[in-house]
Amino acid sequence: MAAHDTISDMLTRIRNSSLVKHQTTEIPATKMTRSIAKVLQSEGFIGDVSESGEGIECKLVLTLKYKGKTRQPIITALQRVSKPGLRVYSNHQDLPKVLGGIGIAVISTSSGIMTDREARKQGVGGEILCYVW
Repeated sequence: MAAHDTISDMLTRIRNSSLVKHQTTEIPATKMTRSIAKVLQSEGFIGDVSESGEGIECKLVLTLKYKGKTRQPIITALQRVSKPGLRVYSNHQDLPKVLGGIGIAVISTSSGIMTDREARKQGVGGEILCYVW
């Protein structure tokens, strides 16, 4: 069995669900997906985050957010940066600004998972997991 890229899987599920305007989407719960969901929630890209199931069957249920009468998804794009085959690291001076600061970069640092803004403020670099805008 090949190793799964849980982050790419998570981003793809969110992307697909928001394209078809689903209210919620389920993703397998791991430490990493929980942390990323927390960052997306605190940045206002997704609504509620809850868990269903137990043990290995545990899933994160993300409530997606839309704006306006036409229900435009708040998340316009999710882009995986660092892949299992090609990791992308950056120190805090070189952290990218996503769309001139409109979007966020999710960074895995030694102090946990955070946005590029927080990482810059704390002066820590790390692995750039994905861009969201």
